[in-house]
Amino acid sequence: MTIGILGGGQLGRMLALAGYPLGLRFRVLDTYDAAPAGELADLIVAESFAEREALSRFAAGLALVTYEFENVPVDAARFLADRAPVYPPPAALAASQDRLTEKSFFRQLDIPTPHYAAVASQAALGAALAELGTPAVLKTRRLGYDGKGQRIIRHVSDAPAAWEALQSQDCIAEAFVPFDREVSLLAVRGRTGDTAFYPLVENTHHDGILRRSVAPALATPPALQAQAEDYGQRVLAALDYVGVLAIEFFQQGDRLLANEMAPRVHNSGHWTIEGAETSQFENHLRAVAGLPLGSTAPRGQSVMLNLIGTIPERAALLAVPNAHVHLYAKEPRPGRKLGHVTVRSDTADSARALADSLQARL
Repeated sequence: MTIGILGGGQLGRMLALAGYPLGLRFRVLDTYDAAPAGELADLIVAESFAEREALSRFAAGLALVTYEFENVPVDAARFLADRAPVYPPPAALAASQDRLTEKSFFRQLDIPTPHYAAVASQAALGAALAELGTPAVLKTRRLGYDGKGQRIIRHVSDAPAAWEALQSQDCIAEAFVPFDREVSLLAVRGRTGDTAFYPLVENTHHDGILRRSVAPALATPPALQAQAEDYGQRVLAALDYVGVLAIEFFQQGDRLLANEMAPRVHNSGHWTIEGAETSQFENHLRAVAGLPLGSTAPRGQSVMLNLIGTIPERAALLAVPNAHVHLYAKEPRPGRKLGHVTVRSDTADSARALADSLQARL
């Protein structure tokens, strides 16, 4: 079985690494001729993901198509769906690519979100701030990730500069949420509707980029996990979803507010490679290939740290007991995710101590 992956970044690379032991083979479409996944799969290079001739060559002979990032053009996914099954379905892309559409989708499913308003002009931004108050967050509706495409507005007087900084694009303004912590849920659903959930993960961001994930999230009552799974189940069912889905939440006490979702394997799930019975990558492939899902049970306590901008000496990282290093074959540059390191232990205290030792080497 040859599976096509739209996107050849580190997530595509890790999908291929997880799939080869299952006897799967891969073909990747990307716009970059040195895409990291290209070292592990046949690589087709296109000028854009909308290039029909490249999409046709890519699709020829594939058993199915999946994707590793959510900004694949929906029209491209629909074009491919006429040639091979596409999982997750194109509807998941349509629901997640536009932040306004995404928030509206959550609300339609009775999943709470921060208060928000559509913003298409500076005047509309002023009206939104009058409704939402400050501080607030102004985000472009499309293409923002890792802190890009957003500005915090602490006072009304900051609004014109924020609007100008985002180049007057269609935006969404969101009320600033005084959260206790940020958590994420990874869910997986198979072709026949069988579903599994990983434990909630606690995430720490800096400059909009995920820096650290603790899994399972500490001090998580069963009711909070159940609430997250309920919300995840609503999304999976509404989209007739197949594959891994990530939903990021703000936690306020015993309440979760949905921030955004990603219809793909996710950075906050990298700990599952060593820290769960079945990694998110293997489970995604099991789901889309119609295979039984694997156990999502954690193996003790894990902490994952991203390597951002530079890569320390591997020997220094590997000198930390139970450290597992993953490098993505990407050229270093500021703010770029170049790899991650996961430490795993039987207890939360020992895992935290190992992670702190690791952090000192970064």
